[in-house]
Amino acid sequence: MEKQNLKELIKQGFAAMKAGSKVAAEATSEIQNDVKNEQLKSALQQGNEQSKVWAQRIDRGLEEAGGNADQDNEILKAHYQVSKKIRQQAADDNTRDLGIIASGQMSLHYWIAAFGTQASYAAAAGLNQAQQEMQACLDEAKQADEKHTQIAKSILSA
Repeated sequence: MEKQNLKELIKQGFAAMKAGSKVAAEATSEIQNDVKNEQLKSALQQGNEQSKVWAQRIDRGLEEAGGNADQDNEILKAHYQVSKKIRQQAADDNTRDLGIIASGQMSLHYWIAAFGTQASYAAAAGLNQAQQEMQACLDEAKQADEKHTQIAKSILSA
């Protein structure tokens, strides 16, 4: 594969991720108002702060790849709509919190896939800073995923 073609793919990926980070920030701010479990509320606040760091890293990756951010992210928009529906239909606080975790896990798994893919592609294209930063994001997203799983288990066992 030609490096220029790979770099174009990387630029498109970063542009989609940048658009997705805007959707995620909006969703997290709204979702935090519906959470009752204090552990989950804290984890979401941490996640909101972490996502700001991810957005900065995505911007730097996009810059290193030589791209711009002219793209939508329909995947994360759809995750956001699913989250809204789950929250609206919850029968009680615990069910709502578990639904928030479930829909959040779907989004986190999107980010895990995106960060992993971009890290691999950046490494192959010689974009070392982008590769390192996407790997750091990947590691952090996996930690957040595990933390949310543990919170769900604690809600389920209460």
